[in-house]
Amino acid sequence: MRVLLTGSSGWLGRRLAVRLREAGHDPLGLDIAPGPDTLVVGSVADAALVGGLFQRLGFDGVIHTGALHKPDIVRESPQAFVDTNVTGALNLLQSAEATGCHRFVFTSTTSLMISHAVREANEGRAVWLDESFAPLEPRNIYGVTKLAAEGLCRLYAGQHGVNCVVLRTGRFFPEDDDTLEEPSGPNLKANEFLNRRLTVEDAAEAHLVALDRAPALGFGVFVISASPPFSRDDAAALWRDAPAVIMRHFPDVAELYARQGWRLPARIDRVYDPSLAEHVLGFRCRTDFAAVLDALRRGEEPPFDHDPSYVAPRLRA
Repeated sequence: MRVLLTGSSGWLGRRLAVRLREAGHDPLGLDIAPGPDTLVVGSVADAALVGGLFQRLGFDGVIHTGALHKPDIVRESPQAFVDTNVTGALNLLQSAEATGCHRFVFTSTTSLMISHAVREANEGRAVWLDESFAPLEPRNIYGVTKLAAEGLCRLYAGQHGVNCVVLRTGRFFPEDDDTLEEPSGPNLKANEFLNRRLTVEDAAEAHLVALDRAPALGFGVFVISASPPFSRDDAAALWRDAPAVIMRHFPDVAELYARQGWRLPARIDRVYDPSLAEHVLGFRCRTDFAAVLDALRRGEEPPFDHDPSYVAPRLRA
């Protein structure tokens, strides 16, 4: 398939371009920053540019990863978020409909599920987050615009025949957290595989599966994250004493962490549940917390990227 890939210079987009070619597809990269897989430098907010690409090239599918992200809040205006994240999605959906492109995969975020109430919850148990979680009350402009774009995908699937799959991805960025300084970067990332993280390779693979499955699904929203080792019955104990729950599932975790100088989270306040993606989309992350511990047992580097010096290509540009 000829696939329009937005955000092709970014952390996820670069890996998607490679995987699309490996799978036999013909990706065309669109990004506001140059990159090795970006053939067109421009913005999805430019309706004339987007429409012209569709008219000239006749795409069979779209993978829309391009966006402003949560760290951009400190340097971009709310209008810039609306232009890129909402208007950009609308431009792509309108052009897809107009040219008979019926496969559309949208990279959304689990962040839009986290309201102030979720962050500040003190109910004595971890919040279980799956696709049925409501109400959705994003706490910042990033989440608001991503939720709006999800709504556009739902609209164009239901009324215009563009088969849309929305992937609410957990964390897979390589840099340090933009708000948390402790624990250290690799320690924090390892901990997050318990409840909210995946590798960028797994994120890319989920998009390829979604591209393939879009016509059969018509429309779908899926949480994409490493499968947690916990059940809902663990929710209260995770809030009260997370290390005890983790050690029940992984008896040697304390020893393995001690070798690294790492520490377990004292409390887990939320758990992302990707079981719908496993059962309906047919996708499960290959790397999870058990895989992280397996690497530590073998004395190998953890199976995820950590690069505190990473800077997004558009910021470098």
